[in-house]
Amino acid sequence: MTLSHCFKVRNLILSTFLISFLGLGTNASAQVDFFFIDLNSRTATSLDYFIFPEDINDAGQVVGEFETAEGTDHAFITGPDGMGMRSLGTLGGHWSGAAGINDVGQIAGTSTTAEGYQYAFITGPDGMEMRSVGTLGGRWIRAAGINDVGQIAGISTTAEGYQHAFITGPDGMGMRSLGTLGVHGAIEGINNAGQVAGTSITAEGYQHAFITGADGMGMRDLGTLGGDYSYAWGINDAGQVVGESSTASGEGHAFITGPDGMGMRNLDSLVDNYDGSRALGINDAGQVVGAAYLPSGHSRAFITGPNGEGMTDLNSLVDLWEWTRMVLVDARHINNNGQVIALGVLAVPEPKTYALMLAGLGLIGFIGWRKKAMSADI
Repeated sequence: MTLSHCFKVRNLILSTFLISFLGLGTNASAQVDFFFIDLNSRTATSLDYFIFPEDINDAGQVVGEFETAEGTDHAFITGPDGMGMRSLGTLGGHWSGAAGINDVGQIAGTSTTAEGYQYAFITGPDGMEMRSVGTLGGRWIRAAGINDVGQIAGISTTAEGYQHAFITGPDGMGMRSLGTLGVHGAIEGINNAGQVAGTSITAEGYQHAFITGADGMGMRDLGTLGGDYSYAWGINDAGQVVGESSTASGEGHAFITGPDGMGMRNLDSLVDNYDGSRALGINDAGQVVGAAYLPSGHSRAFITGPNGEGMTDLNSLVDLWEWTRMVLVDARHINNNGQVIALGVLAVPEPKTYALMLAGLGLIGFIGWRKKAMSADI
């Protein structure tokens, strides 16, 4: 990732891809959408098209990035249950994006400054009053997550230009280096004990998921499901980590660990024969959400039971009557009250066209990971 936000993935990029590559026409905005899913009422609410959601708290407040009327990108927060949206502004520059929100509504994210630097920020409760949390001496920093006491984890450059993972104290005060992660390392989340999850580079050059101890102390390789790589995408308060790992056969499969990152288990699939999966979010009960890729070329958003047991097609649990032929293909985040953020696409009758659309979504997802993993090409 460069010092700008050029790899920031939004629906606008996805729309451009669908129009130019798949030839879906100028109504591509009707082809894809993010949804706020409430599993208690089995309802789905469409979120604004020009947003990219990044996190949800237990009140159902959603944060992320949206395109303003002026064409710039700003961090946003919604009200409870995903209702309404408010811009958080910037640290003086033209761009900002929110990465995480805690249960009192404090938000961590990244913004450009008037001088053109990229700094992390924290807000007060309910997203009020954005302020910088500083850096490790460099001019680039990215916040990746925040816990309920306001500890932030992310990546910062040092005065010498190196990339280091960091953790702050409560309310974003103070910043401590956690060491280097390698060129393609990434921080993905932090729980209420201060355990940090992410991806680092091994001595052999492979990308492996990791977890730290409390307050970011120590770093332990989580290994793989028998293959070369693993990526961590989320962590809950028990220290259960979810993500994706390659198997001995080379397929990418969703995984969950036990508490404190102990043991890595391959999640069950929607069908016996499938082409892989990835887990993107987990709540404190161990319910996991993500995407499973089917042999037909289609994908389906999934949710599991507690502790990752069982895997259910999210589409079977939601009433999408307002959006006939819309299919939930990827679930991104889940809170402790059964609310999920998921991506939907309009089912296309021609299988090859649908497969191309999903290939495009996979590309966008990969770019999104690169946005986080390639933290600073400087």
